[in-house]
Amino acid sequence: MSSSQLLLWAVDIFGRVYTLSTTGQYWEVCKDGELEVKRVSAVKQCCWGLACDHQIYVYIHSSDVPIRFKEETYENQRWNPVVGFCNSLLPSDRWPWSDVSGLKHQQLESFALPSPHWEWESDWYVDENFGGEATEKGGWTYAIDFPATYTKDKRWNSCVRRRRWIRYRRYKARDTWAKIWYRNDVTHHNPEGSSWTLIPAPGEAIQISCGPYDLLWATCWEGQAIVREGIDRNNPQGMSWTIVDPPVAENGISHVSVGVNVVWAVTKDRKVWFRRGVNSYNPCGTSWIEMIGEMQMVDVGLNDQVWGISCEDRAIHFRQGVTPSELSGKMWKAIACNRESDRSQTGSSTSLLSAGCFFTDDIKEQNASVFQSDGESESHLNDARLPGLDPEAPDSPHPVPELNMDPLATVLDETAVGSDGDHQAGPDKPPSSLDSLPPKPQWTNIDLKEASRMSKATVLQAETASLSSFLPAAAEDHFATDDLPLWIWVSSRGCLVDSQSPLKWFTAQSALTSCAHSLALSISPSHTAQWRKQIVRQLSERTHRELDNFRHYEQAVEQSVWVKTGSLQWWRSWKPYRWVDVQVALEQFTANDGTRDSILFVYYTHNEEKKYIHMFLNEVTILVEILNEAKHSFALYTPERTKQRWPVRLATSTEQEMHDWLALLNMSCCEGRQLQGPPSPEAIWSLTCKGDIFVSEPSPDLEALTHPMACDQMFWRQVGGHLRLIECNSDGIVWGVGYDHTAWIYTGGYGGSFLSGLAGSPENIHPQTDVKGIYIYENQRWNPVTGYSSRGLPTDRYMWSDASGLCECTKANTKTPSPLWSWVSDWVIDFSVSGGTDREGWQYAADFPASYHSYKTMKDFVRRRCWARKCKIVTSGPWLEGPPIALRDVSLMSQPPGSTEDFVPLWAISDKGDVLCRLQVTPQNPAGTSWLHVGTDQPFVSVTIGMFYQVWAVAQDGSAFCRGSVSSKKPEGECWYHVPSPLKQKLKQVSVGRTAVLAVDKNGNLWFRAGITPSYPQGSSWEHISNNVRKVSVGPLDQIWVIADKVQGSHSLSCGTVCHRTGVQPLEPKGASWDYGIGGGWEHITVRGNATERTKMAAQDGPSSSPRDLSSLEVHGNDKPRTTIFVDGVQDLDRNAVQC
Repeated sequence: MSSSQLLLWAVDIFGRVYTLSTTGQYWEVCKDGELEVKRVSAVKQCCWGLACDHQIYVYIHSSDVPIRFKEETYENQRWNPVVGFCNSLLPSDRWPWSDVSGLKHQQLESFALPSPHWEWESDWYVDENFGGEATEKGGWTYAIDFPATYTKDKRWNSCVRRRRWIRYRRYKARDTWAKIWYRNDVTHHNPEGSSWTLIPAPGEAIQISCGPYDLLWATCWEGQAIVREGIDRNNPQGMSWTIVDPPVAENGISHVSVGVNVVWAVTKDRKVWFRRGVNSYNPCGTSWIEMIGEMQMVDVGLNDQVWGISCEDRAIHFRQGVTPSELSGKMWKAIACNRESDRSQTGSSTSLLSAGCFFTDDIKEQNASVFQSDGESESHLNDARLPGLDPEAPDSPHPVPELNMDPLATVLDETAVGSDGDHQAGPDKPPSSLDSLPPKPQWTNIDLKEASRMSKATVLQAETASLSSFLPAAAEDHFATDDLPLWIWVSSRGCLVDSQSPLKWFTAQSALTSCAHSLALSISPSHTAQWRKQIVRQLSERTHRELDNFRHYEQAVEQSVWVKTGSLQWWRSWKPYRWVDVQVALEQFTANDGTRDSILFVYYTHNEEKKYIHMFLNEVTILVEILNEAKHSFALYTPERTKQRWPVRLATSTEQEMHDWLALLNMSCCEGRQLQGPPSPEAIWSLTCKGDIFVSEPSPDLEALTHPMACDQMFWRQVGGHLRLIECNSDGIVWGVGYDHTAWIYTGGYGGSFLSGLAGSPENIHPQTDVKGIYIYENQRWNPVTGYSSRGLPTDRYMWSDASGLCECTKANTKTPSPLWSWVSDWVIDFSVSGGTDREGWQYAADFPASYHSYKTMKDFVRRRCWARKCKIVTSGPWLEGPPIALRDVSLMSQPPGSTEDFVPLWAISDKGDVLCRLQVTPQNPAGTSWLHVGTDQPFVSVTIGMFYQVWAVAQDGSAFCRGSVSSKKPEGECWYHVPSPLKQKLKQVSVGRTAVLAVDKNGNLWFRAGITPSYPQGSSWEHISNNVRKVSVGPLDQIWVIADKVQGSHSLSCGTVCHRTGVQPLEPKGASWDYGIGGGWEHITVRGNATERTKMAAQDGPSSSPRDLSSLEVHGNDKPRTTIFVDGVQDLDRNAVQC
């Protein structure tokens, strides 16, 4: 179980804690079941609990990514003419061992573990990385004096020096209830917190509820509710309490739960009440509204969804119909999920069905009776769990009904009893009447009527024949009760759902349905994919083999013609540019040899003269949906129009009509090029800035040294889904990452989105969602009259703008990226921007195009703050959600030809900068099994792995690292080697092929790593290739492809263009020139699966071609290849860049 999953937490009457996933259908018991818990309060990352010993515990699920905390201290030294640098400092100096500011004394021995739940990961070591550059041996940095700027080089006036010591500690209390000692400052890296702060209350509080934001209510012993006012980000403790009277004076409030804008309460007579008018500005609300139903308690989730435990059957109910416009919802619906221990009964039945065993009527009746679950057997065996039971009593319940009909049953009983030395063997003969029932446990405040009925049913079933007479001994243990568990508490703060979420909680599976479902789950798609593909491939080969012999015969029926017409609009390609009503006809004809060709005609009127334009669809290179609110339009590109960056644009009246035309045209283009089914393992994948996915089948002459195929002739077809990043390898494994950092794995299908009809296949197509943040900036300038205000200079940027300041973006006119997206949150201030903010979210600078900081100085005349809002898209495609760990980057290794390795290396970067290695990834199991964490000294942002286990990565400070000793036997390698970044540049992305290593810096420069040899894999220097590059992808044959900006078209510059580096060969690894492909609006490309060798003619011509002079090559932009870069010139170009 991963902590990234969304879980509903609950406690049953025995104190056991269960979790229910939003994608699951069974309650799973927490692994640490020794602790009896009374109350729980969950968040996404963990769960806090109040145990029966009245102590507070925290439960954190195990994860492949550890919780690590970096401790650091600085060793300070001053130079003197006698001994040089030493620890003898001046009285006015800082401590010899201190923090970064020098104000706090921090010796190495003063650091201790905060609790027994932590452990040291390693010993102290010196950090030899300074601002992305390697320091001299010892890690010292030098300055004139302590409060000054440090450098890694020692100078004649360096009077002081310091170095940083680092040590990591790791949180080890996973999948267990860890007792908490400190509870303030709770963060991801410090799940225990640090301390308590006492908040005086006007009465004796008996229960408290804290909302996701700034609402906090509590119930008092007298039945009143108290509300904490004045809570905000800068004052989380609040300012004062306000008393809220109960709905009915004689029945006080016993329980309260708050959300974002709602408050629900339960009074002492079990009535449920909803508080009207609650929000951040009025946390007390206005009035109470009584709701239907009686509940023991209620709990409000992260987005005001409500759960409750009913008084009658102690079942958990979910409030349906809760929306932002109707916060009270419509009705209660019970959750009908069984426990995970009950699910094992399904497994036993499945194994019997798969073996061909079918029950007779008598056996079916016996199977329908109630059996004791594994969890209940354990609770009876453990006398600490049931304080009212005497383990020595002869009539104590036995974990498994013992009948001497089968020797295997006797062995089972002895094994079960032997697990606890304090228990004796049960009676030889089971009780035959209700008089021999065990004594009822002495529970003080819990109603056990339902538990009593369960115990009676357990004894009654023992009178029937034992299942041991026809079931295996191991199978008998798996049978469990069909009764639903009895709950006393529920916590939903770790479960984010809405009224539209497809939950599987409300339908209980029957025995036969469960058997069939488990049997189906036992055969995963990865198991069926290979034999399905093999059968389809054999059938296709047989069809071609049998039809080829008869292709020379004349067809009995002449070629057929099929025509589709419609009324669309066309964007006229001459001035004045505007939309024109046109008639469109798609004519498709089938030739004698069975091939199909299509022509698209666009009929328009110009100067009262009827004209038309036509396109052969076998010449169309791509169909792109243009997403905007004004028109439902799409674009068609041909090689010539790709060069011009000026496609044919057509628009429909409705979105559905546009999708119909796109699906039909896409199918016709694929038929004209004889493409069908999913992409090949060698396919090239790319993404647009809107997240659309396109794939192209590479031609053998695409990488030819002489007369290579032009990029603008490549045909791209769309694949359903939505991604931000995509990577593949030559085995056909494809991983993607969404804007919300969710990992997605390709299923091998084709379709989804608008392709789910004509042009797609329903197999391996699944729903997919993505969440993206939209950011705008509020800008202000200072003036001596009013201070900071929205009145700027005429030359200033817009007072509400994007990050560049060139586009006006207000809260009102900022739309979602396309009509397919919908808002899921309101505008909030983003305090996590780079550089930090003050308490109100402002950043200050001397002028707008300058460096921003979080504090105000006398020279700061402008300020800005960032506003964020989230939107969500729901689509479909051949993608399954991957391991529940948020990722930033991913890279797959392409296997060399003839490789015998069983597993495919996969490396990734988490959203927090952790470096991960995925284990046991295969074409049959592309998801792998588990993550292996690789330690680093700082967060990383990019990672790549080459064909021969060369692992390169880029750290957050822009420096590069190379991982040593990576192999199939040691997939995580041994250590990191620091590689200095190019002079005065900070890298952001790196890609490795067979031998080539290329990187892109934050200014858009493309660099080639020279001097790489088997004995020195780090290389010797960086050589500049080009500027205006956004992303780079190096293929398994050292192919170089990039996404470039500012490519000239016929009308304007194009931003986000696919470019291919031609002339790449062993003697000229940097290539010769750029070939421009599809664009603009492209964001990402990967060619790491394209292991297609060059054509034979190209291979013969390659060695004879002499190396060309790089100083005269045509490169991107107007710059020649060089090892230095003019930063100012690049910045001037960036100001005129065309944005996607």
